[in-house]
Amino acid sequence: MVALLCQGHVLIEDVPGTGKTILARATAASMSISFKRLQCTPDLLPNDTTGVSVFNQKTGEF
Repeated sequence: MVALLCQGHVLIEDVPGTGKTILARATAASMSISFKRLQCTPDLLPNDTTGVSVFNQKTGEF
């Protein structure tokens, strides 16, 4: 609850099948905040979580 009050991020870890996703969705819905889920697989890259900027040479923008 402290992380939510400080507008931080929360990582919930436990064994599969214990209802972590349902708990997180219900908490987010009750507080009217956004919910994002990240599946940590062995092939996960940093760009998968942070995004990537691609430079467009025609417009000169990212």
